[in-house]
Amino acid sequence: MLDVVDKQSPGTAGTIGFVGLGAMGLPMARNLLARGFAVRGYDLRAAAGESLAEAGGHPASSVADAAAGADTLILMVVNAAQADAALFAQGGLDALRSGGTVVLMSTCPPTAVERLAERVEAAGRRFVDAPVSGGMVGAVAGSLTIMAAGPAATVASVRPALDALGSKVVHVGERPGQGAMVKTVNQLLCGVHIAVAAEALSLAGKVGIDAGVMLDILGGSAASSWMLRDRGPRMVQAEPSVTSAVDIFVKDLGIVLEAGRDIKAALPLAAVAHQMFLATSGRGDGAADDSQVIRAYKALNGQG
Repeated sequence: MLDVVDKQSPGTAGTIGFVGLGAMGLPMARNLLARGFAVRGYDLRAAAGESLAEAGGHPASSVADAAAGADTLILMVVNAAQADAALFAQGGLDALRSGGTVVLMSTCPPTAVERLAERVEAAGRRFVDAPVSGGMVGAVAGSLTIMAAGPAATVASVRPALDALGSKVVHVGERPGQGAMVKTVNQLLCGVHIAVAAEALSLAGKVGIDAGVMLDILGGSAASSWMLRDRGPRMVQAEPSVTSAVDIFVKDLGIVLEAGRDIKAALPLAAVAHQMFLATSGRGDGAADDSQVIRAYKALNGQG
């Protein structure tokens, strides 16, 4: 049975090492600071460290420096390879205090998370697999949904930090990798919903139906979805602001398909959606907002 963890006050805040101060990581670190945690953060970009310092944090010179003596090391990096490098090649795990906890919040393949957890635990540290949903908006607002997997006592020990980052913390299982699998299922639905919304709006555009009229009808009908309501208006903009890039779904749907291969599960809709995001990225639009997967449909349909 899944348990939603109630918010608690941070109590004795402790020290947190934070690796990955990107579009989501930096606001997450700021939220930790606002809740009384001492944060030492590291990012390859010097400007990110400067922004952390402005918020009251301590920029670190390396991953090992960020982790040195910390109670908890949060990783908000791009992928499993970066997490592996941060922990082992760059000294993050050795610098973390004995008995400290690694919290991996990136979207990674479940099997890769399991392997990382095994190595972390073998080194005398604890591990929580805690991917997030909610994007940059949720990171800024502290309203992320956090899918935490690991022994209940370990998850409880980092609960105050997770509470500072999300409005919904769910303990999805006792074993690292289960959080990653829950996030994988989430991303399958998100990616397919965006792709099919783009396909529908492209069809409407092909026959000259006004996009505003179409969105008004779909948004109030049984065909609606959260992704349609959120991404649909941006699909009809030429250059919408970027809240989540096309290349993120190239990566995440790739993880979905990898997970499917590992357990021999057929995922045909995910595969087609992945191809459409790949096609969009291949057109040079990988850094565009993910709503712009509609450009690949328009190209297929001779709409530009």
